[in-house]
Order: sequence, then structure tokens, then C-alpha cells
Amino acid sequence: MTAQIISGTALSQQIRQEVSQRAAALTTQGKQPGLAVILVGENPASQVYVRNKVKACEDCGFYSILEKYDADLSEATLLAHIDRLNHDPKINGILVQLPLPAHINANKVIEAIAAEKDVDGFHISNAGLLMTGQPLFRPCTPYGVMKMLEAINYPVRGANAVVVGASNIVGKPQAMLLLQAGATVTICNSKTRDLGAHTRNADILVVATGKRNIVTADMVKPGAVVLDVGMNRDDDGKLCGDVDYANVKEVAGYITPVPGGVGPMTITMLLVNTIEAAERNL
Repeated sequence: MTAQIISGTALSQQIRQEVSQRAAALTTQGKQPGLAVILVGENPASQVYVRNKVKACEDCGFYSILEKYDADLSEATLLAHIDRLNHDPKINGILVQLPLPAHINANKVIEAIAAEKDVDGFHISNAGLLMTGQPLFRPCTPYGVMKMLEAINYPVRGANAVVVGASNIVGKPQAMLLLQAGATVTICNSKTRDLGAHTRNADILVVATGKRNIVTADMVKPGAVVLDVGMNRDDDGKLCGDVDYANVKEVAGYITPVPGGVGPMTITMLLVNTIEAAERNL
């Protein structure tokens, strides 16, 4: 059995067409959706991510601004810039690209963003709303994973779901969204004993550790849905995920590739969150 590929690239294009239509409808009412992206420093990966986010906004008819600052920008000055954007009526969403320089407290920066403009879904009030099943914004990557499950009409309710990785950005919110959809959820982390004992029981397996090939074919239940959130480089410098893709795809029922899987969905769901913020504001 060879797994069916869940293409995040194809699904993203479909969702972005819908977002473009919603953006056009808002613009005709005089409320063009607006996203502000802040980049501090010269991190090469962050520059690529930010460029892709801004282009995606423009392609969908959003108003977007990119504010770039040197790595020595003070924390107080960054917070002042965020406060200005909080009060800008043309801006519906604010995104500060992580990681930030070491002298800036990322948690303080995230909390400075107005909760109603926190389209990343990282603000503590949005995390609390997600925990209680009333999310204002769903964090983009976990939201994208749920859309992929929806796209293949997978029956999440009652399924055994295992999330490998417990970060605030992916692992924890992913577990909450799966739980709200009716799955029985296990969260594993770097301290988990006998990881395979858990993953082999998973109907839905989400892997988000940043460790290449942490999940191998013998750790996967035949027919499972495997969603690889990892982004690594192999020995040849090519992008790869956390899952041993070549071998796992011969066991799984569905699998996401890297690149072209969950990655494109992350930016797409950022657009969805921003359009939702604009519609809510209107």
C-alpha cells in the first residue's frame, strides 16, 4: 500500500481563491483587509517567510505593510511600533516574525499585540479561548492541519490522534483542535518513553519536533494519516520533514510531503485569520 498524498499546495490555492473573493467583497464596502508584518534583524529564513507572507497578501487583494528593523532595535521601540499598529484602523492583523533578537522578550512582544489583531493566535487570551473551545483565532499551522483532515473527509471524531511535539505554536494548540473535533488525543514530547508505542496506536499522527526522521515506518499504524509539520535539511541540503517519508508512505494511508505539505497551509491560514478579523471588525 502506498499512501495518498495530501497536497498543501493544491489545497492552499483553493482556499486562497475563497479568501480573495472575501477580500474583494470587503474592499467594495470600503474595508480592505490589512496585515502588518514586522521583521527585526537579518535572519535569512525569516526574510524568506516574511517575503512569502507579504506576497500572499498582495495576491489576495489585501493591504499589507512590511516594517523592517535592525537587530539592535530596542524592545521599548518595538513595543511602541506595535502600539501604533494596534491603533491603526487600516490594520486588521499584526504579525511579528519570530525568532527575535536575544535582547527582546518574545512573550512580552506577543502580549503587546491587541488580541483582536493577533492573527498568529499566540496571545495568551487567544490561547485561553482556544483551551476553552471558543477560539478567536486558531494558530495557523494547527489550523492548516485541521483543514487538511477536512479536505480528505477524515472522520476525526472518535479517532486516536497522537501529536509528537508540545510547543505553544504547534503541538499544544494542535492537540486542543483535535480534542475539540472529538479525537482521543495523546501528546508526546522529547521525554516520552518508547515513542513508537504511542505512535503505532495513532489513526492520526501529527509530527512537529524539528528532528529529522524521528518517526520511521515501523512506528506507524498501517493506514494512518501522517501529517509532517517538520522542516529540516537532509544530507544533500534538501528540505525534508520529521518523518522518514520514503518508507512511511508505504505504510500510511495518507501522508503530507515536505515541501508542499503543511508549509503552504500555514501562510494560507494566516490569510484566513486576517480576513476573519476584517469581517469581524466590519
